[in-house]
Amino acid sequence: MSHPDRHPDPVPAGSRPDAVEFVHRSWRAEPAQLGAIRRELVDWITPLGLSPDEVDDVVLAVDEATANAVQHAYGPDEHGDVELTLWTEPGALCIEVTDHGNWHPTDTPGRGIGLMQRMVGAVLIHVDDAGSKVHLRHPLPAADQPAGRHRAGEGA
Repeated sequence: MSHPDRHPDPVPAGSRPDAVEFVHRSWRAEPAQLGAIRRELVDWITPLGLSPDEVDDVVLAVDEATANAVQHAYGPDEHGDVELTLWTEPGALCIEVTDHGNWHPTDTPGRGIGLMQRMVGAVLIHVDDAGSKVHLRHPLPAADQPAGRHRAGEGA
């Protein structure tokens, strides 16, 4: 099991001095790892000022992306990893889920992309010969704004 790579001197996000600004972590692309990914993600994003519902939404979107990588990126006799990179930008939480496999689609289309789009502000997906990347972006509250719903397009 690898250890998280963290920025050596994270710069505080707004008034949240304990907020992680950059994390990169890799796990084996196995169903048993999905729970560990969710738990670590909650630990990383909780200090960012999101409401509990928003934390749940982000975790659900990331879980969908990582579960897709586990289920579809590698064939039955292939072993690979799923990577999670998390960083903050002014006003946004960005998460990238990466695999290095070849997409193995199922016969029935899933609902995962639509689910991710409902949970976070933006979803971008890139697939090529090197694997796939799912980029999730979710608004963060301003330092002086209370936690609450901060989805793009939602009214105040």
